[in-house]
Amino acid sequence: MAAPRPTAPRKVFGRLSLPERNFVADALRTETVGGVLLLIAAVTALIWTNVPALHDSYESVSHFHLGPAALGLHLSIAHWAADGLLAVFFFVAGIELKRELVAGDLRDPKAAALPVVAALCGMAVPALVYTLTNLTGGGSLQGWAVPTATDIAFALAVLAVIGTSLPSALRAFLLTLAVVDDLFAILIIAIFFTDRIDFAALGGAVVGLAVFWLLLRRGVRGWYVYVPLALVIWGLMYNSGVHATIAGVAMGLMLRCTTREDEDHSPGEHVEHLVRPLSAGLAVPLFALFSAGVAISGGALGDVFTKPETLGVVLGLVVGKAVGIFGGTWLTARFTRASLSDDLAWPDVFAVSSLAGIGFTVSLLIGELAFDGDQVLTDEVKAAVLVGSIVAALCATVLLKLRNARYRRMYEDEERDEDLDGIPDIYEQDDPGYHLRMAELHDRKAAEHRRLAEVKAAERRGLAEVAGGAGEDNDGPA
Repeated sequence: MAAPRPTAPRKVFGRLSLPERNFVADALRTETVGGVLLLIAAVTALIWTNVPALHDSYESVSHFHLGPAALGLHLSIAHWAADGLLAVFFFVAGIELKRELVAGDLRDPKAAALPVVAALCGMAVPALVYTLTNLTGGGSLQGWAVPTATDIAFALAVLAVIGTSLPSALRAFLLTLAVVDDLFAILIIAIFFTDRIDFAALGGAVVGLAVFWLLLRRGVRGWYVYVPLALVIWGLMYNSGVHATIAGVAMGLMLRCTTREDEDHSPGEHVEHLVRPLSAGLAVPLFALFSAGVAISGGALGDVFTKPETLGVVLGLVVGKAVGIFGGTWLTARFTRASLSDDLAWPDVFAVSSLAGIGFTVSLLIGELAFDGDQVLTDEVKAAVLVGSIVAALCATVLLKLRNARYRRMYEDEERDEDLDGIPDIYEQDDPGYHLRMAELHDRKAAEHRRLAEVKAAERRGLAEVAGGAGEDNDGPA
């Protein structure tokens, strides 16, 4: 019996496959633009709230109610943003998760272990930091889940602002980490922030989801079928007492994310491509506009570092996220056959772990749910989320800048396409045709250099002859 062939150790943060690289690049491009809009919306909200002449108008708009009261949907603008628009965000998160499970890194249990363990540790440690801070300081434990979430759009916006060319492996890790993080955040919202359940409305939502699934399986197409059905499902889920964003992620998970023979893209990828700009460019920025509007003053900022609830949020985001994700990644590499990519060092992993401490969108949502009914503490926790996210962004910026020259070289190597065939050269090293194209390219360059050498040699001989002739003319006696 032949001995089993030894398997090579798996590289942590190794180079992505070409399809995965292209998907990640496309996804991050949209998220980065959305993150910049998110930053603009957050700054606008802070200005709108803190300028005395504008404060009343912000409150009036945020608390303006509209919607059919008979259906239990007469909600404020801020409420529509949190429960309605974020359902679009979680719908896209559901599609991303489904794709990762069936076609991405999470389909391979060995490859999935790293982001799953890192995400779990990156949620457990911030929750532990918050809990210990509040047990020591005598604060409320209700906000333990606030610092557990990572905002991928905000994190990528920071990357866009500081101009860091992160290699694709680190960017993919950040994206996959955020997808897993979103999944567990959804579970936290569903399990811990559901006070009452209307089983009739919940049953109606489940029936609607079943119809949604059957239509997808039968290949029925047309937005005019799915959009009204999705609105009905969302309304029933909202009235059931379960957070309405759960409807979004449930519908996202139902889409097929594998391609068939006659398809270039799966239905899930097609829908995600259409909806992601709506989510990143409209839904999340509008949520930020009506959730980030908290009064900021010297006293309020001082309270962030003195009250146990707010201090726990800041420490959870800044310390807990970095330690949890880095620790989870290191433990996975330490106790499995995985090893770190030769191009990267552990400080790079810690820098990305610090960047994951930017917990904006979902952290603000959980803060509203955790301290519902206590508006003062809700606003203080929102301020703590803003402060913690800014501190985490500054720490990550410093760490990433220290290695930015190295990242730029890696990024340029990944993007180089000397034969101009649209595929980076690094992915064609095993293709004989690539090497033949490169040989032909170098032959043309060599011929051009030989021609230039002959021209320059001829020019140099001509100059020498002119100089020699001038010397002979002036060779007579004075």
